[in-house]
Amino acid sequence: MGTLGSLRRKAVATAAAVGALALVVGCSSGDDSATGGGKKDGKVTITMGMYGVMGIKETGLLEQYEKENPDVDIKAEIAGDEQTYYTALQTRLAAGKGLKDIQGIEIGRAKEITETQADKFADFSDVPGTDHFLPWKESQISAEDGKVLGLGTDIGPMAVCYRKDYFEKAGLPTDREEVAKLWAGDWKKYVEVGRDFKKGFKGGDVAYMDAASGLFNAMVYGYPEQYYDDKGELIYDSNPAVKEAWNLSADAAEDGLTAKLRQFQPGWDPGLANGTFATAVCPAWMLSHISEKAGDANKGKWDVAKAPKGANWGGSFLGVVEQSPVKEEAKKLVAWLTAPEQQAHIFKEIGNIPSSRTALDSPEVKNAKSEYFSGAPIGQIFGAAAQEIPDKQVLGRKDGTIKDTFSQGLALIEQGDAKRDEAWKTTGERIEKAVG
Repeated sequence: MGTLGSLRRKAVATAAAVGALALVVGCSSGDDSATGGGKKDGKVTITMGMYGVMGIKETGLLEQYEKENPDVDIKAEIAGDEQTYYTALQTRLAAGKGLKDIQGIEIGRAKEITETQADKFADFSDVPGTDHFLPWKESQISAEDGKVLGLGTDIGPMAVCYRKDYFEKAGLPTDREEVAKLWAGDWKKYVEVGRDFKKGFKGGDVAYMDAASGLFNAMVYGYPEQYYDDKGELIYDSNPAVKEAWNLSADAAEDGLTAKLRQFQPGWDPGLANGTFATAVCPAWMLSHISEKAGDANKGKWDVAKAPKGANWGGSFLGVVEQSPVKEEAKKLVAWLTAPEQQAHIFKEIGNIPSSRTALDSPEVKNAKSEYFSGAPIGQIFGAAAQEIPDKQVLGRKDGTIKDTFSQGLALIEQGDAKRDEAWKTTGERIEKAVG
């Protein structure tokens, strides 16, 4: 039975350290070679560029592949910040140099890659043994001509992470199944629980949730269409799902239910360590970050409950650059890294939910529990949540940029810098400027 322990925490710390170094090295004048690795003296060198904690390097898979393939040497660089990583990737794609053989692609960038950079990435549509993915996952990285520009790593089914000790102090249930019943089927109930928490909590200055933007993202990503329609037209300002999410998130902000700490922004990590909020909407991949930053002192205080509604927030792909001198070897490596066995291994070690339906059905995933999160059966919780993700997932070219802009807009409300209507107007103006 899988548990998530010290390796996960070590993985996050290692990724952050390596990421900082990678950003410095990656931006140096010396990183201007045409592309990646090569072949020499019977040895194949494959380079990889990744971000965050994708679990590929951190869980020992690269070393395992090298051991099984002694003629292969893999050199991986990991950037801690995806936005900085992607900006650098765009620059290198345009210049045609400085690229790695294998590049990570975040879901919010997938549409832009398939629409504007399809000729820069190799096709995986003819690679054998890659028919095990969730059907909508492959469609997200497929170009209009059917070219598949990469293979999926993880996905981001949703749950709610909560502090059991704080819920007890607020007079609320602490059992994860009872907690899930409080907000079952409706995000409005989640906010109502927050109002009850605020009234009932005894024991210091603790907010109900970390930030309104987390709630907003969870709601929006539960719908097939978010910021674009299936024709590629912007609909963020007319989509009822976006306006509904905005208004409920603004309600939470105006009612003082948030700690005003945007996820992964300055202040959020100390907020986890110091216990300044009681809940966070959490995709599966976020558990490793929470356990690392909240630290051993808070182990067993956190738990995981089913989210009000299913949604997918996040996920990644691995693509191979078309001009790579070791393109076929790199494609073989990507196919191996994203195979069901390897995806199940990553989940067992650090909790990233597989995009492989075969891996999702494996005992390693189904039976996994999190020691840090009070023994929560995360395999069951996130596995079930993965089945609730809408089959149709319409992505847009600037999804990532728009998501970040909405988060900034909600922060204006939280900080008292603007009322919701003014913040909505400002957000719209910023989006128009950013996406053209």
